[in-house]
Amino acid sequence: LSAPLVVAHVDVTRFVTYEDPDGYVHSAPIDINFDAGAAEFEAVEAAAATLLAGTDVTWTARQLVGDPALAIKQLANKLDAQLIVVGTRKRGIGESIREFFTGSVAARLAHRQHRSILVVPLGESVPDEQKEIWPEK
Repeated sequence: LSAPLVVAHVDVTRFVTYEDPDGYVHSAPIDINFDAGAAEFEAVEAAAATLLAGTDVTWTARQLVGDPALAIKQLANKLDAQLIVVGTRKRGIGESIREFFTGSVAARLAHRQHRSILVVPLGESVPDEQKEIWPEK
């Protein structure tokens, strides 16, 4: 699409306290003894740099905080994004419980904003013989 790529990481361990008129977001940690978001963001930024090295894609990385669906929606609005691309997570009991209570980020985005969303699955597929954890009724 010849559009710039913005790689965003949402730190769910922090929340927005207020936003300056110039757009700078001030945040605070949920737990003052916990700062995992910075290391996670550095890992995401490094992975993007490795994957995009040697391409002609113009890209930047952004650290967001708070609720992932709302943070991504707000960033997409600020940038007037053409498309939102989200990935899926590795399935596990913890992820299943989280998704049960908070819902899928992709589904929440699809219901709360007007931009197109592309959901990219992990390389791992669920075997056909595996029982559905959320069967249709």
